[in-house]
Amino acid sequence: MNEVSIEANAASRELATLGGGCFWCLEPVFSELKGVEKVTVGYAGGWVPQPSYAQVCTGTTGHAEVVHVVFDPRVISFRDLLLVFFSVHDPTTLNRQGADVGTQYRSVIFYHSQAQQECARRVIEELEAMHLWPGRIVTEIAPFAGFYEAEGYHQQYFKKNPDQAYCRVVIQPKLGKFRAQFAERLKKPAEDV
Repeated sequence: MNEVSIEANAASRELATLGGGCFWCLEPVFSELKGVEKVTVGYAGGWVPQPSYAQVCTGTTGHAEVVHVVFDPRVISFRDLLLVFFSVHDPTTLNRQGADVGTQYRSVIFYHSQAQQECARRVIEELEAMHLWPGRIVTEIAPFAGFYEAEGYHQQYFKKNPDQAYCRVVIQPKLGKFRAQFAERLKKPAEDV
């Protein structure tokens, strides 16, 4: 591949930055989707530069645990990513997902363009009209202002630690439900969870 086609290839990629609870839960979901090329877990939306996991866990840095997704919009759209996102977490609980409580676990979409912002608003309006949850969607829509990659041991946590209790009890059931619901969008046939 020559330099021109490499640049064109890179130019056709987009970013999505999403927070919906513990990033350990979101990373394996997005990693399995066709069109997703890379998923990195980290922190966004806060005011402390280069925060550590320990700092973010205090809830005082303003950051949310997020996945930073590189995707090919010719294969999967931002809208489709959002539909997956809303299917794998509860967007009606403010600053919590299950037992994980704090602003770092908030439901948030950090948009990278006006088109992403408008798409996020439309998807939320459509989902609200469908009354899928008993409560209202509280997902924050905020401009992307930076991303800090989480420590190395957080990257691909589920893949590296499938027998860890949190992975077995929380992530495996969520991943199984996702695989069943979005089987046609998976990079390869789902493995048994």
